Amino acid sequence: MNPNLALLQPYPFQRLRALLSGIQPAQDKAHINLSIGEPKHPTPALLTEALTGNLEGLSGYPATLGTDALRQACADWAARRYAIELDPVREVLPVNGSREALFSFVQSVIDCSTPEKPVVISPNPFYQIYEGAALLAGAEPFYVNCVAENRFQPDWSTVPEAVWQRTQLVFVCSPGNPTGAVMSLADWQALFALSDRYGFVIASDECYSEIHFGTPPLGALEAARKLGRDFARTVMFTSLSKRSNAPGLRSGFVAGDAKLLADFLLYRTYHGSAMSLPTQAASIAAWGDEAHVTENRAAYIAKFDAVTPFLARVLDVRRPDASFYLWASVPGGDDIRFTRELFEREHITVLPGSLLARTAHDHNPGQGYIRIALVAPLAECVSAAQRIEQFVSTDYT
Repeated sequence: MNPNLALLQPYPFQRLRALLSGIQPAQDKAHINLSIGEPKHPTPALLTEALTGNLEGLSGYPATLGTDALRQACADWAARRYAIELDPVREVLPVNGSREALFSFVQSVIDCSTPEKPVVISPNPFYQIYEGAALLAGAEPFYVNCVAENRFQPDWSTVPEAVWQRTQLVFVCSPGNPTGAVMSLADWQALFALSDRYGFVIASDECYSEIHFGTPPLGALEAARKLGRDFARTVMFTSLSKRSNAPGLRSGFVAGDAKLLADFLLYRTYHGSAMSLPTQAASIAAWGDEAHVTENRAAYIAKFDAVTPFLARVLDVRRPDASFYLWASVPGGDDIRFTRELFEREHITVLPGSLLARTAHDHNPGQGYIRIALVAPLAECVSAAQRIEQFVSTDYT
């Protein structure tokens, strides 16, 4: 077996199940799960109708590159959303959701023939795929803490020169998971300057980009164009999972540096990751429509508006820049204890922040926080917020 498999850490939700194992929650209270970032709003009919209306496509092998129509739909969406022009043949590649693509992209980028072990830099806290992809590619992860004092953005000054010299890829996530922080143009400019200096690839995870409060978050390729740059060494990843409430469709696309995408396409041809034709048809319909995205965004805004006032009375929490998460600091700073007692007394599941981060520079930046995913129906989210307020006010000391 690949010895690097032994380096993989348990997934946060596996650790959460173990953490809550054996606890008997209050049976007189309905369970509300706010731990998993899985969209629960209905998948739009235009998507499901396109999917079922093209089932004859199951009889043929799809091309890894995707159809011309799908790549054009992705490029057209990027033009409307970011005011950028993409070559749909060379700068767009459909993928089976951002998770699969984030992992496999690392395998195509990392070069382990270098004299010193390559490094992949990740924000901390982070989406665990970044770490697993780095480890299985034979690279060494390096974590850059994202703390409140730095707007929950990575502090690149904490990366030693010797680490930069070995760095081949940097992950960024904007809007961030779990903090919801969005990178500014100045943030992008600083990262691009580092990429120019050290030659690393930037992998920009933008799967939460369409869940915002009226100001669309700046994307990597959009930032490059605003700064008068091309897409050299930069690739963005996006998905229909959050935007269109279709996590089960497993559909997204990557865009950016044409040379990187050509090599990634070669890898994917052997990887066996072509998107089925019915899925492509559904994706074309989804990327071409904004009405359902606007409606989806409004539903999340209503939840934030309703929930945040209750929680802010007892937790250090505020609305994020974007995404559907609340990143809340808990009283006493023990996120593990808070999560266990909240589950036991209120039958509410949240995710401890320390499970989403690693101890780096003598600090786990997720410690003392919980991630609250506002994916449940509005009434459930409000009920959970009221119960959390009551729990902290009367039961948690």
